[in-house]
Amino acid sequence: MKNTSTIICTLLSIFTSFSLFATDLKVGDQAPNFKLQATTGDYYQLSDYKGKQAIVLAWYPMANTRGCTIECKSLVEKGHLIREYNASYFMASVDPLDDNRDFAKKTGADFPMLSDPTKDTAKAYDVLNFVRVASRVTFYISKEGKILKIDEDINPKTAAEDIAKNLQLLKVALSK
Repeated sequence: MKNTSTIICTLLSIFTSFSLFATDLKVGDQAPNFKLQATTGDYYQLSDYKGKQAIVLAWYPMANTRGCTIECKSLVEKGHLIREYNASYFMASVDPLDDNRDFAKKTGADFPMLSDPTKDTAKAYDVLNFVRVASRVTFYISKEGKILKIDEDINPKTAAEDIAKNLQLLKVALSK
């Protein structure tokens, strides 16, 4: 039974990590606004950051799965690299808030983890895949609200380092 469960979780993780189609959004497009609740209970809205700082919105398939746990732990352990930039970063999924709260607690997440149980924001960002969870896609959004980069090639183990490198390449200002 345990082996079957492990195989199912592994297959689900593999299938949910890939999108069948690239997003319809393009670099230079206005990023869709969102207002999502975080594991802290607070709501986060893209428009609140306009003119203030860049946003990194990292979509992940499912709380408490292997790849997502590895990605989250990368952001916890190496988040200081991202915080060197004038950017806020979030992980987001279509999981219910309580699942994300449990996930945040287990991983020690020290950044907002957003829940989109209605899947409306995932649809707006075109990350909802054929099994109705978010594909692993990271959006880099300028402080003007424009999409700077859409990264569909995520390595969960080096997610934090890769985000910091992309922020540097995108010439996002350093924190003051």
